[in-house]
Amino acid sequence: MLQSNEYFSGKVKSIGFTSSSTGRASVGVMAEGEYAFSTAQPEEMTVVSGALHVLLPGETEWKTYEAGQVFHVPGSSEFHLQVAEPTSYLCRYL
Repeated sequence: MLQSNEYFSGKVKSIGFTSSSTGRASVGVMAEGEYAFSTAQPEEMTVVSGALHVLLPGETEWKTYEAGQVFHVPGSSEFHLQVAEPTSYLCRYL
């Protein structure tokens, strides 16, 4: 079953799904802007196209992840994103 989600007044949209190869995940697109997301469980984020400028929990420096790159977010935390152009991603819930 697919689940459609919308955040930040429609500037972030995703479709949640579960598959045998990926597990529980979502794919989505973020418009230009700055966002803060809270996590319940650990997440693995893969940038599919574009780039995400990321500030992970406990870090003091922002890091840029481009298409094909992956970063991990601990569970029960908050991370911050800056998006300069529409960017697509795959989020796996670990």
